[in-house]
Amino acid sequence: MNTMRFKWSNHLLLTLFSLLMLYPVIWWIGASLKKTSELGLPTIWPSTPMWSNYSSGWNFSDQYTFAHFFGNSLLMELGNVTGGVLTAAIVAYGFGRLNFKLRGFWFSILLLTMMLPGQVTVVPQYILFNKLGWVDSYIPLVLPHFFGGGAFFIFLLVQFIRGIPRDLDEAAKIDGTSVYGIFFRIILPLIKPALVTVAIFTFIWSWDDFFAQVLYISSVSKFTVGLALRMFIDQFDIKWGQLLAMSLLSIMPSAIIFLFAQKYFVEGIATTGLKG
Repeated sequence: MNTMRFKWSNHLLLTLFSLLMLYPVIWWIGASLKKTSELGLPTIWPSTPMWSNYSSGWNFSDQYTFAHFFGNSLLMELGNVTGGVLTAAIVAYGFGRLNFKLRGFWFSILLLTMMLPGQVTVVPQYILFNKLGWVDSYIPLVLPHFFGGGAFFIFLLVQFIRGIPRDLDEAAKIDGTSVYGIFFRIILPLIKPALVTVAIFTFIWSWDDFFAQVLYISSVSKFTVGLALRMFIDQFDIKWGQLLAMSLLSIMPSAIIFLFAQKYFVEGIATTGLKG
């Protein structure tokens, strides 16, 4: 009896906390359907939902719809995720499995880069990309992901790879499998949960990286979703309902990806934390 009471009290407590965490999202949905004059009222849901906020916000620009900006963002994310996952896996395989001179030293240098504030490298990177003529393009946003994908992701994958028994490598070598064959046929399939984790983090972090996007992109035709949302603020008469509606849609790709990949995401985080 006491066990049942404890179980029900836990469920009730978790439900209350869930509702508390969901309240901002519920308010967000309600506010996206309100008129501007109703936003200050202490009500969550409007008296008359303005579904036109979504259609008007989607077509707010005379030249482009939000479909164009979503396409730009997804194109950029395709390059970011592909480059980040592939190169992080390759570099992590080198540190986790291959023996070469000064491996520990270079791995320590890699970890030290995680302590370097991003603000320190902003100006040198901008000067470099500007001299190469890459400003106002997606290259400065995508290219860095093709150079290891980031120290954090490499470290994450190295920890995962170190937990894979080396007996698998030795057995493959006896069968005549090359170093590249071991990577593609043994290591890569086994680290799939960690790769999904890297892909999700890469997508979300680069999708939300407004600073880099506003720094390098200036043409409206190349605007991402984040930059398109800023265009609402630049207007004299801000349509808050439309802005909230489009900002709600802007989080849908990240939410959908996490929803469908959460199994691998949780598995990748949990097992990586247990690797020695």
